[in-house]
Amino acid sequence: MQNSCSLGIDFGTSSVRAVVLDLQTGDVVAAASSAYKSGEQGVIYSKTNQHLARQNPADYLESMQIAVAEAVAAAKNKNVEASSIKGIGIDATASTPIPVDESLTPLCFHEKFKDNLNAHAWLWKDHTAVAEAAVITKLASEIRPQYLKKCGGTYSSEWFFSKILKCEKEDGEVFNASYTWVEQSDYIPAVLCGVKNIKDLKRNACAAGHKGIYNASWGGWPDKEFLRKLSSGLSRLGEHLSKDVYTFETQAGVLTDEWAKKFGLNAGIPVAVGSIDAHVGAIGAGVGKEKYVQVIGTSTCGLMVFPNVGVQDFEPLQDIIGVAGVAEDSVLPGYIGIESGQAAVGDLLNWFVSRVLQREESYHATLTEKAMQLKAGQSGLLALDWNNGNRNVLADANLTGLILGQTITTADFEIYRALIEATAFGALKIIERIESYGVKISRVINCGGIAHKNPLFMQIYADVINRPMEIAESEETVALGAAIMGAYTSLKGTDGFETVEQIQKRVCRIREKVYSPQASEVQVYKELYAIYSELHDAFGIKGQAIPMYDVMKKLLDIKKSTT
Repeated sequence: MQNSCSLGIDFGTSSVRAVVLDLQTGDVVAAASSAYKSGEQGVIYSKTNQHLARQNPADYLESMQIAVAEAVAAAKNKNVEASSIKGIGIDATASTPIPVDESLTPLCFHEKFKDNLNAHAWLWKDHTAVAEAAVITKLASEIRPQYLKKCGGTYSSEWFFSKILKCEKEDGEVFNASYTWVEQSDYIPAVLCGVKNIKDLKRNACAAGHKGIYNASWGGWPDKEFLRKLSSGLSRLGEHLSKDVYTFETQAGVLTDEWAKKFGLNAGIPVAVGSIDAHVGAIGAGVGKEKYVQVIGTSTCGLMVFPNVGVQDFEPLQDIIGVAGVAEDSVLPGYIGIESGQAAVGDLLNWFVSRVLQREESYHATLTEKAMQLKAGQSGLLALDWNNGNRNVLADANLTGLILGQTITTADFEIYRALIEATAFGALKIIERIESYGVKISRVINCGGIAHKNPLFMQIYADVINRPMEIAESEETVALGAAIMGAYTSLKGTDGFETVEQIQKRVCRIREKVYSPQASEVQVYKELYAIYSELHDAFGIKGQAIPMYDVMKKLLDIKKSTT
């Protein structure tokens, strides 16, 4: 592997990030990013529908070219030649499906549909398909209950078929013009490899398994009868879904001359099949046996892997009700991937600062500094972290946020801290649910902008969850994971082949600073979490007759005990 590097390309919600990874030292040689230019921080919203969130696929290509070219140029300035880059790995948000024609061209690239948002990419956080998700969930519960067992019991409005069904009902012209729909994480590798025919597209197992109801146990995608009962149009599109899906062990193809010139690279470099950004971030953070990785950003995605069936000393994994999905080989080869998450974390804090307080982004630091002076329970506040619905464990997009315990003396920084605490309580709910199914969690590793930049946030998580919070050393864990994918794919079948775990040992590092639970705070948070759980069940679970007469009084008692 001497003088060998790989390139990781990470498509986030607002920008593209590219890194060049030295495979011998495990160091990032160069990195660059480029923001999408359309909409608000890359997202096109609607003034009339708060649930709509779309993107222009042209932004993906333009920003990718800028970011990769800059990273490659920076690497060359450090004496890393283009010939040293042996593989390319790609991740993207999900589920972010794009309606395309038979040549894999997004419909919004056609003059007829250029201004039609339904012909654009339907971003992961688009929640316009709540009703359609409910229809899919209901039908599956009646005739295909096995489908729901692999996605936590409820199909989400954020996912592949919900959005396609929504488009059919809302915009038949776009729906009928689409030959099929492809995930962003499949579209980008296809573009780089010059795939022009849908029959040559290699869809990734990660997005298919976690967002597209794909599982080998029932023959792959949802069957024709199920899709036909949802709609005849969906059944037609189902015929254009490839029978097989692939992991990043497989090459999507090789880099074309066209894109090689744009990047400043050599043509013919192997490009790995794509994957979902959070899952790839878990790879870059060092996910492995008994390691739970929280990728904390605008939302949070929690990822684990569990040995596949037949591994010694491990009982077969049960279907976990209340997580976002369980799928084979979706994170690491040879493991079952367990995905969970929260729909609003960074977004929840940004909502409070930008929309409620109408302050600039720098005000986060001011609130954080003031909130650090508070003890657990001192504000008398308790919040539910459902401003964007509950992804897990309730899987209900129609739930909304709540801040309880406010008085006329409540300060903004107290609310800010309560919102952080609410996300920590939500994270604990998920961890408890996963462990209740016999999955052991020995370590919690965190990555993402908040984890790296906000010590208050991580200390609260340590105190609420009552476990040490480890932080991935690199702030580029998602792009780093993509580079690991590219390395693995390029080395497979060669004398220098290594397993993903071997590459991770050299590349994935943990920061020296670990946030440990503080006994006094842990005890108070246990009391607050008990109240949070009462509210969680009362508002989130149908038929729960939980008396709440004394909830406010309990919060006041806890507040008094801290002063």
